[in-house]
Amino acid sequence: MKFVFLMDPLETVVFEKDTTFALMLGAKARGHDVYFLPRHGITLKNGQVVLHVTHVVPQRVKSKPFVLKKNIDLPADKVDVVFVRTDPPFDDEYLMHTWLLDRLPSTVAVINRASGIRTVNEKVWATQFTALVPPTLISRNRSELLTFIKHEKSVVAKPTNGHGGRAIFRINSGDSNTNVVLETLSAKFTTEIILQRYIPAASKGDKRILLLNGDPLGAVLRVHSEDDHRNNFFSGGRAFPAKITKRDCEVIDALRPRLRELGLYFVGIDMLGNYLTEVNVTSPTCLQEINKFSGKKLENDVIVFAERLVNEKQAR
Repeated sequence: MKFVFLMDPLETVVFEKDTTFALMLGAKARGHDVYFLPRHGITLKNGQVVLHVTHVVPQRVKSKPFVLKKNIDLPADKVDVVFVRTDPPFDDEYLMHTWLLDRLPSTVAVINRASGIRTVNEKVWATQFTALVPPTLISRNRSELLTFIKHEKSVVAKPTNGHGGRAIFRINSGDSNTNVVLETLSAKFTTEIILQRYIPAASKGDKRILLLNGDPLGAVLRVHSEDDHRNNFFSGGRAFPAKITKRDCEVIDALRPRLRELGLYFVGIDMLGNYLTEVNVTSPTCLQEINKFSGKKLENDVIVFAERLVNEKQAR
């Protein structure tokens, strides 16, 4: 099969950590052709999608993780799987990619489905599950924001489209910098931001659970550095092994039917203690960290699932 990876430039791949790289290795191990699709590589001409790709051979060689074969124009009807793996934020370019990917033939498996990515804001979408998430306010109204902080005593403030642990603040009621944090995040109260009750379990780290078609693949605990409150790896967090608890399974059970309905096959959810905080659909990470602690090669599970999805589509 032909596996295409829409992703950031190959030179940005972090050999020891990159989930996309692990998936590419998994596709190669299963005997598939692997193609790199750059951000500018999708064309729609006279109703037909063409992908301007580079045929690559991924290899576990740190100094040279990819052998570049040749650049080709790949008609969409010759493609079997497209993995959408460009990093957030979900911006105008990302949105355009989803519109173009919508035009792929129905026989192509897209992971994750473009319409599903459009539907799910990684921080806002989860708030519909009110029994699963911490008390949350999404607003640009200064009075509402201040009242929520006063009531909750301690909150986490973040942008609705943030990623990689950027622009996440902890605010305690009465802090002298509360107004400037709110003004900065909301661009002087012209755009919505998120406030959530601070969960003390955050001091012990947050858990990333990877889901494949709504079922758990594995989990890893991300723990912040001594001089930072953010657990995200991009912000200096470290990885530790983690188990999936009964509460985690309850959350997963609630999400599973919606994720499957939306075609969100490879997803990362974040748990703080007993609370769900995010549902990551654009380019979920941590596969290599989970592999390290479990001794498994979970990328093979993902590739086998993709093969099955293609077979189902082509049999219709």
